[in-house]
Amino acid sequence: MEYSPVCPSPSAAWSSPVKKKLVLLSIMFLLWVYMLYSCVGYCATVPSLVAETYRGREAGRRTGEGGRADGLVSRLLAKPQPWEDVESDYEEPSVRTGTGTGASRDLLLTNEPDADWERAPEPSAMSSFSNGSGSKKLPQAIIIGVKKGGTRALLEFLRVHPDIRAVGAEPHFFDRNYDNGLDWYRELMPKTLEGQITMEKTPSYFVTREAPARISAMSRDTKVIVVVRDPVTRAISDYTQTLSKKPDIPSFESLTFKNRTTGLIDTSWSAIQIGIYAKHLDNWLQYFPMEQILFVSGERLISDPAGELGRVQDFLGLKRIITDKHFYFNQTKGFPCLKKAEGSSKPHCLGKTKGRTHPNIDPEVVQRLRDFYRPFNMKFYQMTGHNFGWD
Repeated sequence: MEYSPVCPSPSAAWSSPVKKKLVLLSIMFLLWVYMLYSCVGYCATVPSLVAETYRGREAGRRTGEGGRADGLVSRLLAKPQPWEDVESDYEEPSVRTGTGTGASRDLLLTNEPDADWERAPEPSAMSSFSNGSGSKKLPQAIIIGVKKGGTRALLEFLRVHPDIRAVGAEPHFFDRNYDNGLDWYRELMPKTLEGQITMEKTPSYFVTREAPARISAMSRDTKVIVVVRDPVTRAISDYTQTLSKKPDIPSFESLTFKNRTTGLIDTSWSAIQIGIYAKHLDNWLQYFPMEQILFVSGERLISDPAGELGRVQDFLGLKRIITDKHFYFNQTKGFPCLKKAEGSSKPHCLGKTKGRTHPNIDPEVVQRLRDFYRPFNMKFYQMTGHNFGWD
């Protein structure tokens, strides 16, 4: 009997169940390789994005090209920004003292460097972002004042919002470092995604005559925020801060008056001068319309932080994400703190420099200051259309 070799037909070979499975697995593998190759550019950036969120205090989030997709990515990758344990506001130079009765009363007019000044950050320290698609922009909103009004608290509260990126340290660009140029200033800013707002705060801008013109020259659309506080309380807080660093300065009373007998207030003392808000606002209104300026109550920032933050978010055109649920009142410090944020086991409060006990001031001195500020306050209420209730 002869046996002839049997050669299965191609169709028969393909009909084999085992080979069908092999072909299917091969197709799936090829599709998987193609998808992996297609998304490798984007996927490779995700680990660095997350790492940068934890590493860089001022690292911005990556910018994509897709509008809504960018907003989604920013919210998914956003982590609570750490609080800066630095002095809350712009530190004045030391009192220039002399011998006899000729001691200078002005905390501003001194050539001595103050070790407690918050120095402008170097660009390299502020731009730790790794290579990516983010972009650094000049700030669209600036907190311009006032010193000892609550500017640090406001900035730290705002940094909870995923659509706000802010420099932690005070750049002092428009008062001290303007000659460095806008490119230098931009390098200090964190990288932002499309739709995010870049911010900074330097409280001395409000009382710097050149600041409004310089900010307007950068962009006429810049939104400015001013945190204001009872000017008498603000002056005492200002003095308390300086006293903590310079224990040998003259008394508050002696600095307040040119002549205690006549009761003439020394308006050349910066602690007094800063609180004449109407005078400084006049200068800003020459360059910015009132609708581009928001006035935040320092008192309400303590009593109702969520309410004031709601107004700020509306002013910036942002969704109201920061609400009552983010705050609790710290009885020891006497002001609100942020509840523990996602990824953190501790609540966020301002540093140990906040909540200093004010020295006892003669009630007659306090009343004289209230009488002095009253007409300026009334004018300020009229200019802003808001009664802050300081009188």
